[in-house]
Amino acid sequence: MKVSELIDKLNLELESGAAGVNNEITGGYACDLLSDVMGNADEGQVWITLQTHKNVMAIASLKELAAVILVKGLEPDDDTRKQSEEEGIPILKTREEAFETAGKVWSLLRS
Repeated sequence: MKVSELIDKLNLELESGAAGVNNEITGGYACDLLSDVMGNADEGQVWITLQTHKNVMAIASLKELAAVILVKGLEPDDDTRKQSEEEGIPILKTREEAFETAGKVWSLLRS
């Protein structure tokens, strides 16, 4: 599934990184502990988090993630948006909680 399809199916808002909407999603990872994501997330996954600072994009780039989904309606910092644009890794936003979002992503990727 491409990031653009996930945006449409879950009614997510694209905050930045539009160049990466054709990134292929291979799975998902839900965590707010940056060191855990750095050690365990896999290339192509979409990362579900409430972290909004630019270190999120550093890890997303290092791990070659497909996209980042911010939950609870949180907004990325300006530096985070800028790095998202530079890296071509979309930052998406939802008002839902991480638990709900993870369940929906999992369900979509399983079908």
